[in-house]
Parts: sequence; C-alpha cells; structure tokens
Amino acid sequence: MAIAAALWGTDGLLRLPLAENLPAATVVFWEHLIIATLLLPLLPSALRALARCGPREWGAVLLIGGGASALATALFTAAFQTGDPVTPLVLQKLQPLFAVLAAFVVLGERLRLGYLFFAVPALAGAWLLAFADPFDVRVSALRTALLALGAAALWAGGTVLGRLVSAKLRPRDVTALRFTIGLPVAAGIVAAQGSPFAVSWDNATGLVLLAVVPGLLALSLYYVGMQATPAARATLAELAFPATAAVISVTVLDSTLSATQWFGLAVVVCSVTALGWHERSRKETVVVTTEEVRVGA
Repeated sequence: MAIAAALWGTDGLLRLPLAENLPAATVVFWEHLIIATLLLPLLPSALRALARCGPREWGAVLLIGGGASALATALFTAAFQTGDPVTPLVLQKLQPLFAVLAAFVVLGERLRLGYLFFAVPALAGAWLLAFADPFDVRVSALRTALLALGAAALWAGGTVLGRLVSAKLRPRDVTALRFTIGLPVAAGIVAAQGSPFAVSWDNATGLVLLAVVPGLLALSLYYVGMQATPAARATLAELAFPATAAVISVTVLDSTLSATQWFGLAVVVCSVTALGWHERSRKETVVVTTEEVRVGA
C-alpha cells in the first residue's frame, strides 16, 4: 500500500499543469473515462460479483465510486485552482484522523494505545513536510481549505469502505466498479458546473499519464494491499504520498525544502516503515481488526 501511495505522489506533477489549463471537473471526467475504458473488459465479471453481494456492499461501492473517486478528486483538483498548491496537501494530512473514526464506526476496528506512537509522529512529520516554517501556518482562503478537507474526508471514507467490500469483491472488481460508477457522477459534475467536456490534444498525454500512473496502477496496488490491511493501518501507509511528492518537487520541479521539511520527510518514512515492521513481527498488533475483536469478545 505504501508503494501505491508513493505512486500517488506523482499526482501533483501531472495534475498541476492540467489544473492550470482545464476546469477541475473536466480533468476528473477524463480521468474516469480513460480508466473506465481500459477496464471495460473486466466490467461484466465485476457486475456479476456485485450482484451476489448484499445491500451493504452495494451501498459501499456506490459511495466509493461517486464520493471517494469522482467527487473527492474534483474537490482536490479545485483546491489547487482556488489557492496555493500547499494548502490542499497540508489539509490532506488530516485524512488519517477521518479514517480512524470511520473505521471505528463502520468496521468495528479498535486501536491499542501503541498506535499513537506511530500515528502522532507520522502526522507531525507530514505537518513539518508541508510548511517551510512550521510555526508560520497560513491558509490562503476558506474555500480552498473546505475543498481540501472535503476531499480528505471522502478519501478516508473510501479507505474504510474499500476494506469493507474487499471481503467479497476482488481488487480488480472494486477498481472496475469504482471508475464505472464514478464516470456518470463526474459527467454530472461537469454538466452542473457548465464546464467543457472537450479537451485539446495538447492535454491528451498529461490526462492519460494522470489516469494510468497515479490513477489505475496505484489504485490496483492499493486494493490488493487493502485485502489484508486494516483501514486504520492502511491510512498511515498512505502518508508515503507526501514523502514522494516532496522528492519529486526537489528533483523534478526544482523546488527547495527547508531543514524542518527534510526532517518531516524522514519522520514520515520512518514512522510508516516502523509501523509495517511492528505489525508483521510482533504478536500483539496495534490495530485490532473486526475478527480479532470478535475472538477477544
């Protein structure tokens, strides 16, 4: 899952140029159209698998496709357009807090106190990584903040619901359903905003790369990992995203990081790595799954 999150770190490199040239809704629509087209051969088997599921899984898949996929991505892209590119990335770091709460309510996962020894440093490191001066925090506009927070909450819900449906649906089925369901929702957002559906050929390469690399490839790896990863643990692995984004900004975009940002990058990587090592090597894990809760009861 950390590899999938690292691929998400390439998102800003591809999304920012597109967000400067196209409306957010148009970018998201074409992402979904490209991926849904590539996954079209898998759709019949995915629909058959979904037909064998109950109302809970149906509802979860609809929310994943319409909310965590189409709407969340549109909000995140719009946040880049309405303010500085730092603010959305900063507020996206609050996603683990939303996910832990949702996992508690929806999945019945429980957290031992030891989880805080990994979660708190990871979140603190993400904060340091986001700001050149961690004591000079400026949110440029309320609208930007609300857009980014909405995206973080929806993605957190997608993490939890992805874990829920992984018990009955294969990763490829969830992926195919996510983008197929998200496509009409994305189209509806374009129509509601009066944005254009058509794009120029100059943006075609960027849209394809955005859809395939941080989109299809990353999400496919994500759902494979989700089958055996509790949601509260998975959302920490997703913090590999800001670490990769920072490396790309320095090596490709000629950005610079302050000393505290480099320290935050190291803290994020170490926290995520330490959590994975702990959960695999220790008998008592810090995230208690639903099955473990039932056995303990």
